[in-house]
Amino acid sequence: MTEPVPWLQCSVKDPTLLQLIVHVQPGAKTTSCAGIHGDALKIRLAAPPVDGKANQALIAWLAQTLGCPQSAIELIRGQTSRRKTLSIDTGARMNKVVTILQRLAAI
Repeated sequence: MTEPVPWLQCSVKDPTLLQLIVHVQPGAKTTSCAGIHGDALKIRLAAPPVDGKANQALIAWLAQTLGCPQSAIELIRGQTSRRKTLSIDTGARMNKVVTILQRLAAI
């Protein structure tokens, strides 16, 4: 990564893992990134915050946006909170994934 940012960190245990902190706004008109919210990447989700639908929609949207399988993304903290921490297994695509996330943050 070029510059350290509080919302995106490399895992100490595994250099192919990223930890992404997001602030989720469920129930939005469309699913999209809304830039930075404090020290987190803000994601607006069209899915309602009911029965884990917003969490699943978040993982699906991130996987599609980052071009990785949904199985590479794991929600590790914040299952019932707007503030969530996700683990992303980037494999050999670390630089590409970081670039995509930084572009989303610049929106």
